[in-house]
Amino acid sequence: QAAARLLRIGQAEDAARLANLTVRLIPNDPRGWILLAEAELRSNRPDKALKALARAKQLEPGNAGIWLAEGSLALRGNQPARAVPLLRKGLELDPRNSGAYFDLGNAQIMLNELAPALTSFEKASKLRPDFWEAINNQGLVLFELGRLDEALQRWRQVLKIKPDAAETTLAMAAGLEARGGPANHSEAIRLASKALADDPNYVLDAFRKEQLWGERLRAVTRTLLAQPDLKASVDRASANASAPGEKTGEAP
Repeated sequence: QAAARLLRIGQAEDAARLANLTVRLIPNDPRGWILLAEAELRSNRPDKALKALARAKQLEPGNAGIWLAEGSLALRGNQPARAVPLLRKGLELDPRNSGAYFDLGNAQIMLNELAPALTSFEKASKLRPDFWEAINNQGLVLFELGRLDEALQRWRQVLKIKPDAAETTLAMAAGLEARGGPANHSEAIRLASKALADDPNYVLDAFRKEQLWGERLRAVTRTLLAQPDLKASVDRASANASAPGEKTGEAP
């Protein structure tokens, strides 16, 4: 209980020490191992978190949270092929977990399984209608599938839920630019400028790739951000961006 309290207030290192003591004193209680895994994960020690989860799984293989946490860790470690079966097993045990469907969709995008990814994101937002990240990612997939109007519809839906979502704002700008026409171009410039002001990291093509933007969307965005009307916004964002990666306009 003390370790759980420490986790709640953000003291992960102290929580990990207490959780380690817990599993030594009560080695056959899976709750202690799950707590230890969470504390190790928050302390940026994923390898130790995986070991704790493996022990918890031995003790309680029917606990969906263990499988889902292991899948999430694999995804964070850039191992989508390993993450997918773990997440699917967790979802068999807990089929109403919207976050797990979101993680599954992200893993499927990384594996270029776009149609299954779309299904996973749709399941996530069906379970939680305000899950704007899942709706946003539906748009990312739809754009790559060439379904521009549906992608724009999803991004408009996101901006009704979260008007300051920089990622969606820039994606919407790129989508409007792809649609063409003077009115769409003018709105794309306005939205792109706002997005870069809200989160300068989106000026970086490498950062957009990390956020699972596909090549089609990134290519349109590179063209958009090279527009003279956006030079000041791009220069300002480039100076303020904190994420590692290439500057917009350089080769991907």
